[in-house]
Amino acid sequence: MMTSSSTSLRPNLAWIYAKPWRIIAFGMGSGAIYPAPGTWGTLWAWAVWLLVLQFIPLGAMSLFLGLAFAIGVWACQLSGDELGVSDHGGMVWDEAVAFWLVLWLLPTPAWWMQGLAFGAFRLFDIIKPPPIRFFDQKVGGGFGVMLDDILAAGYSLLFLYLVALWL
Repeated sequence: MMTSSSTSLRPNLAWIYAKPWRIIAFGMGSGAIYPAPGTWGTLWAWAVWLLVLQFIPLGAMSLFLGLAFAIGVWACQLSGDELGVSDHGGMVWDEAVAFWLVLWLLPTPAWWMQGLAFGAFRLFDIIKPPPIRFFDQKVGGGFGVMLDDILAAGYSLLFLYLVALWL
């Protein structure tokens, strides 16, 4: 079952691992770590990225990310419906796919740039500058869950390329 706090439901690992879409939406359980499940999910995504690079050539990455996005729409829609919360904080697949996009399109794959990318992505995902907040509030369902993080990835990449220009 789930435990309840004063502000939201906190699904436990037993609930998450009971259905495949929940496992995906909750980042294999990384979204069940509190506080800051989005940050834990993004850290999990970074580790997964390092594994993905061993098996998927960079040329096929757009196909991988497109498939991951579509799976995220499905998994987050079903999980959100079950929770009665469209964009539950523990659903971190959206962070994962968006951060993978950032890591794929970095101006340089250097570790310091990846670390800066992590910080920039988390910042833009949390503060949701325009038009991210608008889409976050107006576009519902699994697609809306995924979309606002892709927009945060766009802001992150813009910032990272500006940093790379200054170096």
